[in-house]
Amino acid sequence: MATPTFDQLLEAGCHFGHLKRKWNPAMAPYIFMERNGIHIIDLSKTAAKIDEAAKALKQIAKSGRKVLFVATKKQAKEAIANKAESVGMPYVIERWPGGMLTNFPTIRKAVKKMTTIDKMQKDGTFDNLSKREKLQIKRQRDKLEKNLGSISDLSRLPSALFVVDVMKEHIAVAEANRLGIPVFGIVDTNSNPENVDFVIPANDDASKSIEIILDAVCGAMAEGLEERKVEKLDAPEDKEEGAEGNAGKRRRVRRNDKEAPAEATVTEEVTEVAE
Repeated sequence: MATPTFDQLLEAGCHFGHLKRKWNPAMAPYIFMERNGIHIIDLSKTAAKIDEAAKALKQIAKSGRKVLFVATKKQAKEAIANKAESVGMPYVIERWPGGMLTNFPTIRKAVKKMTTIDKMQKDGTFDNLSKREKLQIKRQRDKLEKNLGSISDLSRLPSALFVVDVMKEHIAVAEANRLGIPVFGIVDTNSNPENVDFVIPANDDASKSIEIILDAVCGAMAEGLEERKVEKLDAPEDKEEGAEGNAGKRRRVRRNDKEAPAEATVTEEVTEVAE
């Protein structure tokens, strides 16, 4: 798990905050200085926070739980989609559907509707419909795919949320807070970090800044998933060894049981002879 160095973060432009007049005072601990009316983020704290978030996300991935990535801003969409897919995690890059977490059963119904349409296309039911009905269903399917296709494998609430720009995705953050779901977020100088459990202070507008942070956290998650696979492969061997050990114990017990009466018989014979 490689945390980006100070120089790498500097090169990616992670240190550029917003104009001083747009700042949120709660971000003061993460601001290094002001230059030409723009706040400069303290990259030493950014590096430390990336490391902290990466370790936590690695453990979540290792335990087999899901992290939902959220970024609907143009600069982050592609990066989020690519990185989330690389570690098999769900993501939202279109409009955040209100109530996605707080009203999760309804969202699951919409996803099931998409699955039902796919089933209709496979079993031939779709072919028996009129041209107009086919067109309507196809449009509905395309709309569902665009908004919910990336979360079709999310069968239960995610264990954590990773958000790019907590100000823009404030509805997602509010829903996660309400349900007690931990929030990991890239937080710029104009945002409020108080509702975020794992704050990563950095420029959330530059694509390079977003990508370098995603590389670090998703790299850590990939490590966690790999360790999970290794543990799963080792587990059956341990069970087999345990089974063999138990079988050996049972054989020894049976052997001892068989030998015990024989020893008793010899003792009785000796006693009889002595008498």
